[in-house]
Amino acid sequence: MPERTDLSALIAGHTAVIDSISSGGAGVPVLTQLLRVVRPALDAAGMAFVEFAPTGGRVIAATGAVEWIIGRPVPPDDPAVACLLSGTRVRQVRTDRLTGRLAGELAARGLLRMVVARAEIGGLTVGSLHALYPGEDGTRDAGRHDAMGYIASCIAHMYGDQTGLPVHGDGPVVAALADGLAVVDRDGHVRLWNPAAAQVTGRSAAEALNRPLPFPLPPSGQVLDHRLPDGRWLKITSGELPGPGTLHVVTFRDVTDQQRRDHDRDLFVAVTSHELRTPVTVIKGYADTLTDHWESLTETDRRQAARVIGQRANELARLVDRLLSAAAEPGPGDEPPAPYDLGDALRATVTDLPAELRHRLVLRLPANLPKALGHRPSLATVLTELCTNAGKYSPPDSPIEISADADGATVSFRVSDRGIGIRPEHVERAFDRFWQGESGDRRRYPGAGLGLYLVRRIVEQQNGWVFLRPRAGGGTVAEVRLPRGGPATGDGA
Repeated sequence: MPERTDLSALIAGHTAVIDSISSGGAGVPVLTQLLRVVRPALDAAGMAFVEFAPTGGRVIAATGAVEWIIGRPVPPDDPAVACLLSGTRVRQVRTDRLTGRLAGELAARGLLRMVVARAEIGGLTVGSLHALYPGEDGTRDAGRHDAMGYIASCIAHMYGDQTGLPVHGDGPVVAALADGLAVVDRDGHVRLWNPAAAQVTGRSAAEALNRPLPFPLPPSGQVLDHRLPDGRWLKITSGELPGPGTLHVVTFRDVTDQQRRDHDRDLFVAVTSHELRTPVTVIKGYADTLTDHWESLTETDRRQAARVIGQRANELARLVDRLLSAAAEPGPGDEPPAPYDLGDALRATVTDLPAELRHRLVLRLPANLPKALGHRPSLATVLTELCTNAGKYSPPDSPIEISADADGATVSFRVSDRGIGIRPEHVERAFDRFWQGESGDRRRYPGAGLGLYLVRRIVEQQNGWVFLRPRAGGGTVAEVRLPRGGPATGDGA
């Protein structure tokens, strides 16, 4: 049966998405809903959307046959990326003719054709929409291309509204903003509003002119840092214009990135001092007790004190390792990647976890799991951080499942808990340095907010990727995908 574009299904599905937005929906959940209604309407095997930031791209939503690439990084120097982001805005390409690694994996799975549409705002590419099809040949469907261009424009509009998008704080919409310029009269009303001012504030000239300045006016010659309702920061300066009347020229620029760096620095100091103080205080207290009351303590009390000192020292060592790893520049490591038995590595790591966490683990590992390609020692850090995170955000007696499987190109494992879960709009933010879910209650969920950040760095250095998703029935699933390093263990390899 020939492929075709079902316009009635597309319109009906898009209407449902608009209704969702009108009801308060935003960000990744709405974007995923849009891809789900578009895929059958375009008769595609899979749909995906890649968001681009100054440091590169990442798949933030995918459905159908390509759902496995969610969270996958898209390097900016990938030749396929340069190819797709140039030329016509909507185009059809053969994946087996592209040289990028991800394109090769798609082709290996039989997804040989791809229709790509760029999502652009004012000539700036914020992302790319992809529809994947099986088979080598396919007649160009003008209706499908028009529909892809329309949907990409709708997604770009979502970025322009900045309601839950961009997913990454240093996304292209924020990074591309230039300095704004306004002239304000003696009554505080705007008389001039340049295009950059409209970009910075989201207010067009028609919405700003002859109205009060939408942010505080600092005294002439002074500088003011002001936070907009959408969370971005402006650095505002003003000065009086010479001549009759009282006019102020106001310049302002987006300094969100600088504010974020300053915030990260302050948070680093605060979190580090707090997290270091707790184990050090406990260690000192028990050591003083042993020193001052050794003779009066029972053998049981001494052993308990030594046990606590050991546990807290281990916590302190892990924290120091995290801080040092977070401060270090990423690198490929000294050893080249090599095949290793993933199942064996997972089982060995579990035995080294703390007893209170180990007894909650349920392993579901197939006997013939293929080998992974990477650095086996670093897997211990990855699994330890994921299990520790799962334990922290779930009830003390609830199970934590570790499962694994493989497909033609990757081998993967998952850590699933039954805890408080993660909101869809936080699945990417959770990997930011120092970010924590429920971070306002550090007494209940202590930690430096570095675990998932380190996990992603380690996994991506080994050409893998990691992502989070809510677990059906409650809780969170963390999934790590690594390149296959060979055939299954025990199958004759």
